[in-house]
Amino acid sequence: MIAAMSDIREVPEGETHRVAPALLELRTDAGPLERLIERVDSQRAAGYRVVGAFDEGDEDAQAVIGFKVTENLAWGRYLYIEDVVTRATGRGKGHAPAVMSWVLDEGRTAGCASVHLNSGTNRRGAHRFYFNSGLGIAAYHFAMDLA
Repeated sequence: MIAAMSDIREVPEGETHRVAPALLELRTDAGPLERLIERVDSQRAAGYRVVGAFDEGDEDAQAVIGFKVTENLAWGRYLYIEDVVTRATGRGKGHAPAVMSWVLDEGRTAGCASVHLNSGTNRRGAHRFYFNSGLGIAAYHFAMDLA
């Protein structure tokens, strides 16, 4: 279901406060709100972009995807999704599929060959959403803390 009353749009620098409350629900350790806004805006120089779904009359996004278009030797030009979140108050209303559709279209428009994202193994609800959006598991992701 696509959200009937939502406006899907990219959020430019200077309006990051419109998507920050949603991002903070996903990235709870990135707060407080002002710090998260600064971090998002500093990442924009490296190509980070944000799109949100806005209910009519609501200034803050109900669903948000943070992403960038980049390339590497393995995948060529691709769209990498860094953040996907729907606010607790906006779940089940079609906002996430609407934002995902926008982002996938943006990847096609940008000439990307594929879309990639990483997701924590404990996020089963998110995994259902990704599968339903047409994404599949393509690799293991390995990590090590260096601290």
